[in-house]
Amino acid sequence: MIEQEREKLRAVAWSEVMPWLSLFRTFRLAIRIRALLLGTVAILLTMYGWTVIDWAFSGGQPLTNAAGKSFALTADAPWKSLTDESLVPNRPGFPINGDVNPVEPVSGVWRQLSSPFVRVFSPEIGFVGLVQSLAAGLWAVLIWSWFGGALTRSAALELAADERVGTQELLDFVKHRWRAYLAAPLFPLLGVLLATVGIFAAGLLLNAGLTAWISAIVWPLLLVGGLMMAVLLLGLCFGWPLMWPTISSEGTDSFDALSRTYAYVFQKPLHYLFYVVVAALFGMLGWLLVSNFAAAVISLTDWAASWGCGAERFEKVVLCEPLGWGTGATLLIYVWRCCVKLVAVGFLYSYFWTAATAIYFLLRRDVDATEMDEIYVDDENADEVYGLPKIGADEQGAPTVDASPENQPSETPETKPGDGEQQAP
Repeated sequence: MIEQEREKLRAVAWSEVMPWLSLFRTFRLAIRIRALLLGTVAILLTMYGWTVIDWAFSGGQPLTNAAGKSFALTADAPWKSLTDESLVPNRPGFPINGDVNPVEPVSGVWRQLSSPFVRVFSPEIGFVGLVQSLAAGLWAVLIWSWFGGALTRSAALELAADERVGTQELLDFVKHRWRAYLAAPLFPLLGVLLATVGIFAAGLLLNAGLTAWISAIVWPLLLVGGLMMAVLLLGLCFGWPLMWPTISSEGTDSFDALSRTYAYVFQKPLHYLFYVVVAALFGMLGWLLVSNFAAAVISLTDWAASWGCGAERFEKVVLCEPLGWGTGATLLIYVWRCCVKLVAVGFLYSYFWTAATAIYFLLRRDVDATEMDEIYVDDENADEVYGLPKIGADEQGAPTVDASPENQPSETPETKPGDGEQQAP
């Protein structure tokens, strides 16, 4: 008998067997200094913009509805709300007593960025609150069309091609496509607005008994409009984080981002849910590490400094109590302590967009069967056509290239298709 050769399994390509393991690469990308700074600056601009909008529409007073419910987006100053001890503790430790909830910050990013548009559909919001929420939503989309675009583009290049790009090249990419980033999540809202106008017109007919019959007759059409709005809002609610990674990965426009997002969400909802759960759990562990690391930086600095000035004196410094000529110094120390916490908060947003990019690659693979390493790369010389040497003929009539110096190809583009001449043999 001929002994059959047996092949030994030397390695397992886990990325092929379980492609969702690529989600575990997101933490390493999200804690890069540039990603942390982009996330920090973006959330500060977002929160301060919301504060200005709240103040402009409420005249400095909390905006409430008839039931007394507040519609303010920022109850406290952004600086205070982002550096509160319940978000980033002053001392490291695992939240076993419920003082710090690690799940809330990770899941809160999604809710916070979408909260202005969610509030638009509140039945008690009123006209002023409606305009205020729309203004806040547009401001958030404008800010993240730049910073979210930069974060997703950087993550897409590293996840797909393991390539890092400079900040200037990153910003140039976003600068040429920020309108697409801005318009992608607004197109579904435009469709909702058009359907709302039609239903609103029919609703006016309900004010009179006779014309109410017209509304009753065409009510099935109104239900069709409501169905269209529900589909648009459902896809937007779950899919808007995928729009920015689509543009960053494909170099496409807002229409393609919109179509891909809705296709992936509705065709692979369970896959999408699984990826989101895995990313959220991994992000929770990452947040525990980052927040405790920031708390350790603050705590160890405080501990060492307290040995120099004394524990009682340093406690007054931490509480920003008046210290005569040193009062301004205590405020500056408070600012520096807050900066550490702000950078930690920036991780939440850098991780959110990095994970959204990884999830987009996974859904694209599931739906379109596109490999994970395929990504659009700018090629500045793609459309350039260089001059070619003239073609001659030898004694036997075979074509040859004229090697004379004047007929050598130039180093810069000379001609384009249809402009050059070619000598026939």
